[in-house]
Amino acid sequence: MAKSKEVPESQAELLARIAAALERLAPPTLRSEAPLEGDAFLWEPAHGGLLAVASVASLPLALLKGIDSARDTLFENTRRFADGLPANNALLWGARGMGKSSLVKAVHAAIDKERRNGKRLALIEIHREEIASLPALLRILRSAPRRFLLYCDDLSFDKDDTSYKSLKAALEGGIEGRPDNVLFYATSNRRHLLPRDMMENERSTAINPSEAVEEKVSLSDRFGLWLGFHNCSQEDYLAMIAAYASHYGIALEADALRTRALAWAAGRGARSGRVAWQFIQDLAGELGKRL
Repeated sequence: MAKSKEVPESQAELLARIAAALERLAPPTLRSEAPLEGDAFLWEPAHGGLLAVASVASLPLALLKGIDSARDTLFENTRRFADGLPANNALLWGARGMGKSSLVKAVHAAIDKERRNGKRLALIEIHREEIASLPALLRILRSAPRRFLLYCDDLSFDKDDTSYKSLKAALEGGIEGRPDNVLFYATSNRRHLLPRDMMENERSTAINPSEAVEEKVSLSDRFGLWLGFHNCSQEDYLAMIAAYASHYGIALEADALRTRALAWAAGRGARSGRVAWQFIQDLAGELGKRL
C-alpha cells in the first residue's frame, strides 16, 4: 500500500491562514432569539445582530427645556406601550440640535427608572444604513416575552434609495405587520423623510404626479405621532443654560452666565439645545468642573 504524500508544513500553514481569512470575511450567524437581559442594544447584523450597550448617553428628562409639549406626549405614549397598551410609532422632526434624539433616550431612561421591580423596556438603536434589515430584526423580536423600543436617529432617504419600502412594510402594511411588543421612533430634520427636490422631481416627471408623490410621502404617514421641533427662543435657550448650570453645580453669577451664554450663541449664529450644551461643556472645562 502506497504511503500518502504529506503536505509540506509551509503549505499547510498557508491553507490555514486562507481558511481563517475566509471565516473573518463571512458574516457571523445572527442570533435567532432576543436577549432577555439588558436595557439597550445596537442592531449590527454584520457583527452578529444585537450588541449590548453597557451605558446609554442620556440626560435627565427634566433638563430638556423648551420642548415641553413633545416631551409630555412622547413620555405618555412610551409609558402606555411599556404598560402593554396601544401606542403609536413616533416621528420627531424639525430643527437641528433641539433635543430630538436626547428626548428619545431620556424618555426611555425615565420609563425604566419607574420599573426597577417590573418589566423594563429595552432600547434598540438601528442605524439608517441597516433599515433594509429591519424585517430580520422584527422576526427575532416578535416572539420575545419583553417589549422593545426601536430607535433610528437622523432617518432620511435620498434619490434612488428604495430601503424606505422595507420600513413601510415593517411599520404597517406588510403581511407580518409590526409585532405588538415593538414600537418604532425616528428622528429626522425632514418632516416627510425625503428631500424637497426629490419630491418635486417625482411630481414633474411622473405620468401621474400626485400618485408619485403620495408613494413617497406615505412613509411618514406610518407614524401616528408627528412631533415638531422648532428653533428655540432666547428665553428657552437661557432656560437650558440655567438648568444645566444648576444640575452640574457650575457656580457663576446669573448675569455673567447670561452674558456669556448669549455671546456664545452669537458666535455660533444659532440658539439650540446643542449649542447650550456645548457652551456648558466649554464653561465647565474652563472652571475645572467635571460633568
